[in-house]
Amino acid sequence: MNVYFSDFFNVDPNIIEEYGAFNISLINDLPLFIDPFLLFNSDKKVYQDLHNEILQYVAFLRDRSTSMKINDGLLRSWYCFPEVKQTWLGYSEIGNSGRGPGIEFARALNDNLNGIFFDFDSKKISRSAHLEKFCLIKENTGKDNISDFVTNLIKRYLLEYTQKFARDHIEASLLKKFTVQHVSFNYKTNSWISDVFLLPINIIGDRKIDYVLLTPKDLLTKDETWINKSDLFNQFQDIVSSVSNEELRSQLNFYFSQNLPEPEYTKKGKEKAPRKKDIASAVIAVIKKYPELLDYYIKYKEEHGEEAQSISEERVQEVHSLFVKELSSFINYLSNKTQFYNKSGDTLSESYERVLFLKNVIENKDGYRIFYYKGEPIKRESDLQIMFRLAWCASPSAVSREANEGRGPADFVISRGAMDKTIIEFKLASSKKLAQNLENQVEIYKKAHDTDKSIKVIIFFSAEEEEKVTKVLDDLGLSDEKHIVLIDARNNNKHSASKV
Repeated sequence: MNVYFSDFFNVDPNIIEEYGAFNISLINDLPLFIDPFLLFNSDKKVYQDLHNEILQYVAFLRDRSTSMKINDGLLRSWYCFPEVKQTWLGYSEIGNSGRGPGIEFARALNDNLNGIFFDFDSKKISRSAHLEKFCLIKENTGKDNISDFVTNLIKRYLLEYTQKFARDHIEASLLKKFTVQHVSFNYKTNSWISDVFLLPINIIGDRKIDYVLLTPKDLLTKDETWINKSDLFNQFQDIVSSVSNEELRSQLNFYFSQNLPEPEYTKKGKEKAPRKKDIASAVIAVIKKYPELLDYYIKYKEEHGEEAQSISEERVQEVHSLFVKELSSFINYLSNKTQFYNKSGDTLSESYERVLFLKNVIENKDGYRIFYYKGEPIKRESDLQIMFRLAWCASPSAVSREANEGRGPADFVISRGAMDKTIIEFKLASSKKLAQNLENQVEIYKKAHDTDKSIKVIIFFSAEEEEKVTKVLDDLGLSDEKHIVLIDARNNNKHSASKV
């Protein structure tokens, strides 16, 4: 069962581990990304140099932004990088193709470099400039944009890092010389240059060939970069307390309080805590009035930088445990001990039988362990759906993720041509929108995909969640629906509590 880099290239996973790289899946992106703060905060000179090169490029963009009018052609050339999909990391929940930083990101960053970011590298308060500062003020610009931008700027390093591993550990027949575009920037010609590298071959689709890139684990994180907007809102009081200027500290606190709405009280007269959205609005108002707050926040994060590496290591280990270690064992069990990968028939019968195999393994064969990390169950449906995609990889049917035919994306569409399609929805019982999704969602998807075949799979992790989903099904009159499958993934219960 070829799922991971080690499988495709006949490399012992321990060798990849010793090299310091993440053993990626070549079936689907895994939810990790490069955090530029880990470059800045590293003891490795090569990483520090990479961070300085990123800042050099942003300074180049700033200098051009302030000295000339940049048209869309130059914006696309200097700002709009393609996603480096060959790393197989990121937020594509089917395959590995993402969008990369687009023209809106380019325009916004260009405008800010000619405005609020004009002196981004002045270092008046923080020890260094940080590209992530841009995400603190720009709506709809997050970790994926920054990570794609940074990955492009350190692309040569990743290519050389992978090339060295490939030469030392991979058979020559599995390698090829690739001419790679957009490798490094020539400041004399103000243009990107290409170069040639010997890299692992990834054969995709109809024998189309691409290369694969490895990424060092100590550059990766999950969920959020160390410098991020949510953290800025949540730690506002700590950041203000760290400001040494007493007058400014008082102004920040006063302006923040002035921008909070009038307090609300309980029936017993106790003042309620402000809502998160109200706190966020007040912090944004403070930033507009006192933009130096961003630099104090970044300084605060720099001073606590030792935590960044340990937290990132923990998050990367979580992804490895869930999506590589446990899932690999799970797939091997399905392949060697069950008929999971030998089912045929139309897509509905095949999909239903496979779901039942999953249910049996999870409930009765200790398969529930796949969903736990340090005793805690997964909480995100996106993680659940990636697991499903990887486990389903050997099906003769086409598996598409988040297929959108005009009325919203479905979790998965299993298809064998236009006339045989089955829609599968994987849901967590803890979802606040479970009842709404069950009532409306799949019926809409079936119409959009011209199919009347659908399966809803609901996973629960506690007796309370089981009770909730049972009540929802009763209320909707769906208790006896064959193609709604409940899976009991409790780790303290060995008896199946779900029925199909």
